[in-house]
Amino acid sequence: MTVVVWAVPTESPVRMLTDALARRGADTLVVHPRRFTSQRVDIALQGGAVVGTLEAEGRTVDLADVRGVYVRPVEPELVPELASAGEDDPRMIRARAVFEALTAFTEVAPVASGRRVANRLSAMASNMSKPYQAQRVQRGGFDTPETLLSDDPDEVRAFVAAHGGAVYKSTSGIRSIVSRFDPVADADRLERIRWCPVQFQENVRGRDVRVHVVGDEVYAAIVDSDATDYRYARAQVGRDATLAPYAVPDDIAQRCVDLARDLDLPFAGVDLKLADDGRVVCFEVNPSPGYPWYETAAGLPISDALARWLAAA
Repeated sequence: MTVVVWAVPTESPVRMLTDALARRGADTLVVHPRRFTSQRVDIALQGGAVVGTLEAEGRTVDLADVRGVYVRPVEPELVPELASAGEDDPRMIRARAVFEALTAFTEVAPVASGRRVANRLSAMASNMSKPYQAQRVQRGGFDTPETLLSDDPDEVRAFVAAHGGAVYKSTSGIRSIVSRFDPVADADRLERIRWCPVQFQENVRGRDVRVHVVGDEVYAAIVDSDATDYRYARAQVGRDATLAPYAVPDDIAQRCVDLARDLDLPFAGVDLKLADDGRVVCFEVNPSPGYPWYETAAGLPISDALARWLAAA
């Protein structure tokens, strides 16, 4: 059985996964988004099963022999070799055809043939709207921060006053730096939201915990930092955040697994805050978590767990 890794192999999460797969002796086929000219995908449904072949890296693999797929691709429009290519460019047409065929395979294979996919692109889309995903998070039994999405500066001022402060962040899946709102320093900038609504949230005090869900397993790290966004702690408070392994209470661990399952994300990064007021607040569920920092700094065997899940017979 083969595990397909559809991703840029030099990215650290991908490299750690392929190393883990190699340690397991798994047959691994890397499908590099930049090598689209040497790739071919033939896929069909026959009798409810996925059939066809995948050609990459000088190999041809029968799709029936693919056990698992790790999905972290780059869309053709973002591939450097295609930066100047138009929609009618033959290279773009070929790259788009490969991308769409692989998308079709990874979308259908879990249902039609029981393949393990981490994660389907359609499932990852829940993170493209933080307000939408927050509703799913609440349905999963977690608290979420009090939130205001607005283009009205007066609404924002009232929200900040009511909560004794606030932070602001992206509403989409595009990475942003969580920043504390300063009513004085940000007063002039606040008027700009009339042209672009912004998401404001209560500033929840407490310890951050990142829970990585891999199938039915959880691997968690607790964060020690005074920064608003601990990922950028050095820039915000002058020193890096530190991580340590954290034993998630069984009920919270199960809730994370259930939430990831509800979102159809067998591999997920659940961002929690152990609030000082006793709440367990969930900010979001990352559908393609960049886990290397948590693995190396907290000693969590995330890549081995992911490799084991993808290669499981």
